[in-house]
Amino acid sequence: METGTRGAGEAAGQVIAGLEIDQWKYLSREAGDPRMHAILSVRVDGTGGDGGTGGPLLAQVLAVDCSSSMTWPVEKLHAAQEAAVAAIRKLPDGTPFAVVRGNEQAAVVYPDTPRMARATARTRARAERAVREMVAGGGTCIGAWLDLSRRLLAEQDAPIGHVLLLTDGKNQHDEHMPLARVLEECAGRFVCDAWGIGDGWDGRELLRITRRLHGSASSVREEAALPAEYEQLMNRLLTKTVPELVISVTPMPGCTVRYLKQVFPAEVELSAEDGTGRFVTRAWGDETRRYQLCLTADPSGRPHREDLQLAVVAVDVPGDDAVRLPPPRPCLVHWTDDPALSRHTDAQVEHFEQHQRLGEAVAAAADAHRRGQLDLAEHQLGRAARLAHAMGVDEQLDRLARLVRIEDAEGGRVVLLPDVKAIDFQHLITAFSHSTYGPASGTGSGSGAAGAVPRGGATVRCPVCEAGAPAAARFCPSCGHPFEARP
Repeated sequence: METGTRGAGEAAGQVIAGLEIDQWKYLSREAGDPRMHAILSVRVDGTGGDGGTGGPLLAQVLAVDCSSSMTWPVEKLHAAQEAAVAAIRKLPDGTPFAVVRGNEQAAVVYPDTPRMARATARTRARAERAVREMVAGGGTCIGAWLDLSRRLLAEQDAPIGHVLLLTDGKNQHDEHMPLARVLEECAGRFVCDAWGIGDGWDGRELLRITRRLHGSASSVREEAALPAEYEQLMNRLLTKTVPELVISVTPMPGCTVRYLKQVFPAEVELSAEDGTGRFVTRAWGDETRRYQLCLTADPSGRPHREDLQLAVVAVDVPGDDAVRLPPPRPCLVHWTDDPALSRHTDAQVEHFEQHQRLGEAVAAAADAHRRGQLDLAEHQLGRAARLAHAMGVDEQLDRLARLVRIEDAEGGRVVLLPDVKAIDFQHLITAFSHSTYGPASGTGSGSGAAGAVPRGGATVRCPVCEAGAPAAARFCPSCGHPFEARP
């Protein structure tokens, strides 16, 4: 099974892609809507260097909320300015960049030319001055900020376009430039990471943006923490040297691809290109991502009690023939009348479906709290605690403990704390959108009898983000931090 690791005879610096498929292949012939779920583990390794492009890989837009709500407390706008400055200072020479001031409209505060600036000591210093001179006032129209960012990035030839968006409020002026329309126009054009600050933003709104634009949503409870978070994000971003990687799913006759979505490190929507089975993923460094594939097939007239190929999965890096690619992998089905086989689920599929239920429980708790239904909010948070305990994700339980007193995590018994505020739920929504790595890979698409897929595996804890990682990993799959070589 190709894992993307470098062998002794391989040249240093070679970029390698890896692909593994984990699934439970047995499906009931009597199921009304038989669906095969599989987890694709895609890994890229060896991306250090300039990627062979001969020019800057990254073009960066910093979109900063400057609506009137940013004026109070005063520390909020100051933290936003210092965070933008921290990001600007990280930009390598030659990187195209711009700073957008956002309220109910959008305007470029740096540079003062029609095109993005190129990072140099001089332009970075000028941009810092422009950022510190920004004043707040007006409303919030996030669609306008993203639309201006799209137009700026469209003029650049850097292969990776990125928008770092910060807001402290909801998208209250959507009628000026509807966000739904803008997201469709921006999809596939750039990656967007979004941050919430203060107490007025909407976590699900940030997720709506980042899931469509291949990014992630985060937040800070304390304004002073934002500059350091921006520095870490830029450090990770600057390791991205593969602009895009394509996952191709070729179904066999009688099989249909229902969806493919990224489930780790955060959920991202993927759409097939022009109705084909090609799904484009954006901006890779040395990292592993996991995707959930859902296929449907009709067992009528098909052999049973034997393995059949449902689809073939392959990965490709367009325009880069130097990348070592893994061979295509089959996704199998084994039609059976034995309920003892068909009732099982692959460990990784179950892990990420539990993550989805966890997020749904937190969102339902937020809605109940907003309506004043505190008993229902408490019930949903208890459900979340039960799921987090079953998954063994202690960091999620720690986050829940900010809102509830956990009396029995296994049984889901919690007590809502008296001083919980609405914004606490928004922080929880963004935090729970970041999934955990999941069980160790099993034996791939050939997973057979019950128990063939391990439900655990040796792990290590990342010293930077504290996320779990496979014991054999050379870097953290969540934050990219390299691990010291282990014998």
